[in-house]
Amino acid sequence: MDRLFTQVEFGPHKVEVPAGGYYDRFRMNPNLDEVARDPAAGNIDWFRRIPKQMLASRIGPTWAPNFYYRTSQVQLLFLAPMSRLRAMLPMPLEPLRAFPGYGLVALTFFSYAVCDNDPYDEVSIAVVIRRPGARGSHTLELRNAMRRRHFYAHVLALPVSTEIARVRGVYGYQLPKWLAAIDVSIGADVNARIAGPNGVPDLTLSAPLPSLREVLPQSQMGTTTMINRVDGQWHQAAVQTNTLSFAQRLFPRNVTLLRNGGPLSQLLDGLGAKTVVRLDVVKDAQVVLNLPTPLRGFI
Repeated sequence: MDRLFTQVEFGPHKVEVPAGGYYDRFRMNPNLDEVARDPAAGNIDWFRRIPKQMLASRIGPTWAPNFYYRTSQVQLLFLAPMSRLRAMLPMPLEPLRAFPGYGLVALTFFSYAVCDNDPYDEVSIAVVIRRPGARGSHTLELRNAMRRRHFYAHVLALPVSTEIARVRGVYGYQLPKWLAAIDVSIGADVNARIAGPNGVPDLTLSAPLPSLREVLPQSQMGTTTMINRVDGQWHQAAVQTNTLSFAQRLFPRNVTLLRNGGPLSQLLDGLGAKTVVRLDVVKDAQVVLNLPTPLRGFI
């Protein structure tokens, strides 16, 4: 075994994690005073307000929620035909209409530099959906979601770059995760890419870096609630984000997304995701990922 890694038990699974890393040292229940002394973690005051609990999960008792102390992300928000989205969503999920005949698909590249289960990267393709049980105007619901910075989504693909992230997602959340080579870089330009199963590029994203805006902690909070089936029953898992440095562009120019025929390229093509309506670049953010909870009364 590589001396830089150690094997740990994660529920019934055995995975390799960085020796001396956060998971090896804390097992998802970090000493926040020690984390605060890590210069890479930044200011962690927000996390002190969110107590961890030992909760039952599909992989046995685990400490939750999961803390991501230093993260970044790049997101492209596409228009896609409602007919294509409905065909891809399991009933009774319904896409949220943004324009007549069109809903929204989010392609997001994540980089988690400091977190409870050690650094990794991730790519998500998700459909923005109506809040479970919502009725009435799509336009009003979209406006309220934007005002509250709270969106609901169904994830169709979520590849990751480390085995512990894959195991957690597949067995803890029943999310569509697999291992892939992923790179995310936010410097003078924005660059991100993911390889397909054969190692050749699947998606490659590049764009000029927009002017970033820095904000006070907890002044730009947002929530995404993932809706998916766990053991055949509908569940929801809230992802809370404390954004610290970001930029946003509507109908951005000079954004290049190369699709090379891999699984994510095929998924975007199948969804009819072509027109980019928004580019979001988050240079610095903190994230809390909660365990899934049953969605009562949703069939």
